[in-house]
Amino acid sequence: MAERPEDLNLPTTIVTKMIKDCLPTNCKVSKEANVAIAKAASVFVLYATSSANAVAKENNRKTISGGDVVTAMGEMEFDKFVRPLENSLAIWRRGQKDKKDLAAKKKASAVAKKDEAPSVVQTDNQDVIEID
Repeated sequence: MAERPEDLNLPTTIVTKMIKDCLPTNCKVSKEANVAIAKAASVFVLYATSSANAVAKENNRKTISGGDVVTAMGEMEFDKFVRPLENSLAIWRRGQKDKKDLAAKKKASAVAKKDEAPSVVQTDNQDVIEID
């Protein structure tokens, strides 16, 4: 747990960048508004985490899953975000599966190359013999 309440706040620089990325270039945001949005975002993250934790506990689990977050969003009456969140999770899961599959292919390829490489055996008279 955080030692100070300020430790639970999202970094204002990241929140400011997110704000700038979603607004038109001619729109300006005051420092006060940036701080207020950052604080509101931090409160939302804490609320969503707490709600997802409650869902996990109801299911006798200690680990919060993506499904718990989706369920919590519905329970928090953010139904508008449930479908986009489900889609984002599906894309993320697909990306994780692709990474895992790629790593497995690389590993299998490395093992195959190792098995195909000629073995080198040295004899007492320092002659090298290749075995195919």
